[in-house]
Amino acid sequence: MCMDISAKRELILKKLREQSSIVIAFSGGVDSSLLAVLAHEALGTKSRCVLLDSPVVPRSAIAEAENIARRNGLSFEIIPVGILADEQFRANPSERCYWCKKNSAAVLKKRATELGFACIADGMNVSDTGEHRPGLRASTEEGIVHPFIETGMTKADIRAIARGMQLEFSDKPSAACLSSRIPYGDEITVDKLHMVEEAEAFLHNSGFSQVRVRMHGKIARIELPKAEMHKLLSLHSDVTSTLKSIGFSYVTLDIEGYRSGSMDEVL
Repeated sequence: MCMDISAKRELILKKLREQSSIVIAFSGGVDSSLLAVLAHEALGTKSRCVLLDSPVVPRSAIAEAENIARRNGLSFEIIPVGILADEQFRANPSERCYWCKKNSAAVLKKRATELGFACIADGMNVSDTGEHRPGLRASTEEGIVHPFIETGMTKADIRAIARGMQLEFSDKPSAACLSSRIPYGDEITVDKLHMVEEAEAFLHNSGFSQVRVRMHGKIARIELPKAEMHKLLSLHSDVTSTLKSIGFSYVTLDIEGYRSGSMDEVL
C-alpha cells in the first residue's frame, strides 16, 4: 500500500532525527530546500544550510537561495569554492561532477568539523539514481548521506510534500550548474560560464522559466519546452541579436525541446 504524503513527510523527519546535528548541502533547488526545511523542523538550531559559491552557480540562484533561507527561517551561510583551480574538473571529462563533488565534500566536511556537527546531507533522491550521476558516487564515497534516497523518495514525492506544506518553492523548475551547458571535453572557463549565464538570464527575463543554453563553440543551442517554442520564434530577432551581443556567432533552437542532461546523450 502506498504511503500518503503526510506519512512520507514523517518518514523523512524520523530519518533526520536519527542525527544529532546536520549540515545541508544547500542550493536553493526544491530538493535541498525541502530537506533544509525538514531538517530545521527536526533538529532546530542543530541544522545548518551551506551553499558553495563558485563561477558555475548563477548569481540569480544565489539570490533565490538566500530568499528561500530567509523566508523559512533557516540557518544559512555561503562559502566560496575555487572549483576552476581543479584541472580535473576544468578539463570537463564525462566524470566532471565526480571531481566537483569531491571538492565540495572537502569544504563541507571542514565546515561541519568547525561547527561540531555530526553529518552532511544532500537532496539527492531516487529519481537521480537512474541518470548519469558520478557526483552521487563521489558524495557517497565522502560519507555524505542522502535522506531522500534512504527513504525511497522520488522527485515527484518531494514536490508533493513541499506543495502539501505550502512551500513557495514546490514548483520551482529544475536547475543544474552552468558547467552542464558545456560539452564534455571542452575546457570550462569563466568566460564561457558567463556567456551561458547571461544568455539564460535574458531568456528567463523574457518569460521562459525552464530553459537551457547549451554552448557548442560559438553556437548557442537553446532548449525549452516544446509548448513555448512558438513564443521563442516570435521573439527571434531580439533573441538572436542579444545572444550575438553576448558573444555567440550562431543561435539555434533544439526542436527536441528541453530535457535534463542532454549533454549525456553522447555518452
